[in-house]
Amino acid sequence: MQDHHPKAYTALSDAEITAFSHLYRGEVYRSTLWRTRLDTTTNWAVVTLGIALSIAFATPNASPLPLLLVGILIIFFLMLEARRYRYFNVWRARCRWMETHFFVPMLDREAVTCETDWQKVLANDYLYPAYHVPLHVAMGRRIRRNYFWILLIQSVAYVGKLLVHPEPLTSLEQFYARAAIGPVHGGWILAMGAVYLGTWGLISVMSWRDDKRRAAKRGNNSSGMG
Repeated sequence: MQDHHPKAYTALSDAEITAFSHLYRGEVYRSTLWRTRLDTTTNWAVVTLGIALSIAFATPNASPLPLLLVGILIIFFLMLEARRYRYFNVWRARCRWMETHFFVPMLDREAVTCETDWQKVLANDYLYPAYHVPLHVAMGRRIRRNYFWILLIQSVAYVGKLLVHPEPLTSLEQFYARAAIGPVHGGWILAMGAVYLGTWGLISVMSWRDDKRRAAKRGNNSSGMG
């Protein structure tokens, strides 16, 4: 097999290699900056859930409603974090593309990346910037990596609150009565909770399948960043 990497590397002049190195440093900086923003929204979700837990379990007679209302904030933080992740993924993909197609052949002349037109792909990404993943994939990735545990704690805490406060549960009817909010029957509240969790679970599965498809596509030597 003909080795295209030394040719691809030496096609750049010394000045262009220097400029390319500075470009890489800039992309790493932007990737790091947006990665920090992802951590910020996760921290907000954790803190608000902690506050809801403190209020709901402050006394045996405290209402479990804060554990439901915090779900609205979790949705908001998840949507915000998914949006930030889509930006972060652009910078991350560019950094990874430069590393595998520029720096790897420079460090290992025997390395094979099966992509001889990598500079054009990168140039097109700069000329026509676009998100590399759709919103539902970004949401699914954040759920699988962070928000799964937040949602799990919220759900377990809510059910646990209904089971033990203000006194240990004795019947299923009592469970529904404790879950009720005003005129809304507890069964409807629990059903909406199941839909709430099921929706995030479905998005996670869809995202996971999309990631597998992308991995298989990369394994077939397809060009493109993502």
